[in-house]
Amino acid sequence: MIVDSHCHFHLLDRPESADTALAEARDAGVDYFLNVAVGVEEHDRLVAFSERHDRVFTSAGVHPCGSGEDPSAEALAALARHPRVVAIGETGLDYGAGPDADYGWQQARFRRHIEAARQAGLPIIVHSRLAPADTVRILEEEDAGAVGGVIHCFVEDTDTAQRLLDLGFYLSLSGILTFRNATALRETAAGLPLERLLVETDCPYLAPVPHRGQENRPGWVREVVECLASLQGRAPDEVAEHTARNFFACFPRAAAAID
Repeated sequence: MIVDSHCHFHLLDRPESADTALAEARDAGVDYFLNVAVGVEEHDRLVAFSERHDRVFTSAGVHPCGSGEDPSAEALAALARHPRVVAIGETGLDYGAGPDADYGWQQARFRRHIEAARQAGLPIIVHSRLAPADTVRILEEEDAGAVGGVIHCFVEDTDTAQRLLDLGFYLSLSGILTFRNATALRETAAGLPLERLLVETDCPYLAPVPHRGQENRPGWVREVVECLASLQGRAPDEVAEHTARNFFACFPRAAAAID
């Protein structure tokens, strides 16, 4: 079994390509998917897609760079009552605007999402770009280990990984693992505990080698599985099964839906 733990079917270039991409991924042996929200305006669309495709789960949240509606923790928790919603997010911090930008509003939004996860009884999906220290600090200050979740598209060093693992979070590896300039990440990933790892595409972004420069597809999560297997000296099937099992441990509502 293979699970793409973080993708965005609704952000593919053409809306009609979502069904095609899903069919392609299923043909490639990818079994389950988490179609992650980046804004609350798209909530009905994401839920409807999951209702049509019982192997696709979804989330409720606002990307740290999202410019649309900025809901309260209570509003997010209300959206998360739908049974196809298995997580809050993606949320977190993105410091891509440079070190001198004001990120206080992102930090406040991040804290609201953690509170929403607490109210909803669901884990969180954390986006952290160029902000490892503040991401860990806020997770610790908000006792986010009590809700749990995953650091999606993990790219940090071993020390940061250990602090996140100590909080009880899973780490999700993406196509970045295959990039030519990702030597340090590969060295870190080789030593990470398989029982705490997930795999993802972040489709339509971050297409793995050998598909660089193309719109990423959920079926290409196989490339991440194979790269991680090679780094850890394991069979791809072993990595696929472990990361799938980890996905359902991380997202209990998804596990309950397939029982």
